[in-house]
Amino acid sequence: MRAVIQRVSEASCRVDDKITGAIGHGFLVLLGIEDADTDEDLQWLAQKITNLRVFGDENGLMNKALADIDGGILLISQFTLFAQTKKGNRPSFIRAARPDKAIPLYEKMKSTLESLINKKVEAGIFGADMKISLVNDGPVTIIMDTKNKE
Repeated sequence: MRAVIQRVSEASCRVDDKITGAIGHGFLVLLGIEDADTDEDLQWLAQKITNLRVFGDENGLMNKALADIDGGILLISQFTLFAQTKKGNRPSFIRAARPDKAIPLYEKMKSTLESLINKKVEAGIFGADMKISLVNDGPVTIIMDTKNKE
């Protein structure tokens, strides 16, 4: 699994001009799932996301986690995070998991994050043409890949 985590002061997702999810302060998480991903990968990544200390404390240092600021999560599926661009100019997405594998893992990631932060995780719609709006706070953008756990 690969995630791009952006610290935001607000973020929202629209599908067909309807808001499917919106948050104030917190994380916009773009999540890519590949065929090799396991439940272990999911658990590791969910823990890392929810415990990531990138929010400012009283001294302006990045010392606080999501729970410390009562932040939200907007979770967006994004298979393009597994684009392969070595050859030619048209990316290949062969490593991205097909919907029959990706959808259950995406839904499980959503419920796992909800249990870790004790609040509803806002989300896009898997496979839809989504319009994402955000105000990146900082900017702070972190990339995590479960293949780089060590």
